[in-house]
Amino acid sequence: MWLVVCLIALLVIWITHWVHKWGNPKCNGKLPPGSMGLPIIGESIQYFSPYTEFDTPTFIKERTKRYGSLFRTSLVGKPIVVSTDPEINHYIFQQEGRYFQCYYTESFTKILGDQNSMLAYHGVFHKYLKNLILKLTGRENLKGKLIHEMDVNTCRCLHSWTSHESVNVKEAIAEMIFEYSAKHLFGYVDKEGLKKLKENYIAFSDGLISFPLNVPGTAYHACMQGRKNTIKVIKNVFKERKSSPVQHYDFLDHLLEEVKKKETFLSEEIAVDLVFLLLFATYETLSTTVTLATKFIADHPLVLAELTKEQEAILRRRGNEESEITWEEYRSMTFTHMVINETVRLGNIAPMILRKVTKDVELKGYTVPSGWLVMVSTLSTHLDPTMHEDPLSFNPWRWEGQELHAGSKNFMAFGGGVRLCVGAEFAKLQTAIFIHHLVTKYRWEITGGGDTIRRPSVTFPKGLYIQMSTKTR
Repeated sequence: MWLVVCLIALLVIWITHWVHKWGNPKCNGKLPPGSMGLPIIGESIQYFSPYTEFDTPTFIKERTKRYGSLFRTSLVGKPIVVSTDPEINHYIFQQEGRYFQCYYTESFTKILGDQNSMLAYHGVFHKYLKNLILKLTGRENLKGKLIHEMDVNTCRCLHSWTSHESVNVKEAIAEMIFEYSAKHLFGYVDKEGLKKLKENYIAFSDGLISFPLNVPGTAYHACMQGRKNTIKVIKNVFKERKSSPVQHYDFLDHLLEEVKKKETFLSEEIAVDLVFLLLFATYETLSTTVTLATKFIADHPLVLAELTKEQEAILRRRGNEESEITWEEYRSMTFTHMVINETVRLGNIAPMILRKVTKDVELKGYTVPSGWLVMVSTLSTHLDPTMHEDPLSFNPWRWEGQELHAGSKNFMAFGGGVRLCVGAEFAKLQTAIFIHHLVTKYRWEITGGGDTIRRPSVTFPKGLYIQMSTKTR
């Protein structure tokens, strides 16, 4: 009896010590204020709770009000310092490689390719991979080739929408972008195969933010199966290309040449994973951006009128209104770029960015220990009323007179520092082309859906349905 009592007492003492140690982590200095939540779970449940507003999540609001713009917490078992301070956020981006390095949760990294993923590399190798991707998304390729193909593809897609009573914009634009990206990344054009491939990507996307329990029936398991099936398709194409002399003039051809080089960083495994990751990033984020832009434009008649005025002026300056969009026309779309910036500012498709602390660093008088994570809350910066007047309103005119093609301390929609998104110009070009044809050739109205949920990225649980008809001139 006494032995049982002693064992229970020891267990209670051990648990109490463990909980105390969890809530009061060691630090060679002063930790930022905050709470570590429950052991292991931390405050993950509160953070990942879905919400419907475009506003700053309650999790961030409550803790910022209580602790200030820098506070500590724990998410998915990791100690994290959250920053809503634009000065600190800018500093974190600028100090990558010195105090910070890019980081994704272990489950997220495993889903996206474990050690082969571009996300896992830093320094010289990351710069090398980034330069590889710029062969596809860089300005020269956009000007010389992709702008023409984007224009033709977008025209065809929008025209097909007029033959339907109602179109789900998110699904339809995602399909267009997916087919287009699969073709240019690795020459995949098989219609039936693309349908199955897209289903695998949907399963993959749905399980990205899920509890990492890899058993049948869970979202995480479906996600991992989706990745496995997609990688198999890409590997098969890669294998076929290696044994064929035929040139396809796509991104995979370029990767194959890199793999063959005597002194190269690139392996076949990394090349396959790079194609997989780029297809996902393009399809998911760009389709969300275009859908949000469509919603915001439809909800704001003055914005639609100003866009129409700008885009129709471009048509009048052409010798032939049916000519394709030129690079010069794209760069002249000042108000359109204001709309795009406002869409990504308010939409916050990537609401936070993680960095791992590589050695103890001081931030605003507090010490963040080596091995901890810092979360740059870009969403908080974009919705800060001290930097953006009436931040929850969709107001493209707020960008008047500002730099429209670069990030800043107040605008981090495409990241910052050495990790500035290499596909930013690609995404903006596709969105601008879509807007150009939408407002000059069609009339449309929203017929259903349009509600958004964050978890924490933006989703359209009921889609966004519109009815379209061709304008008569």
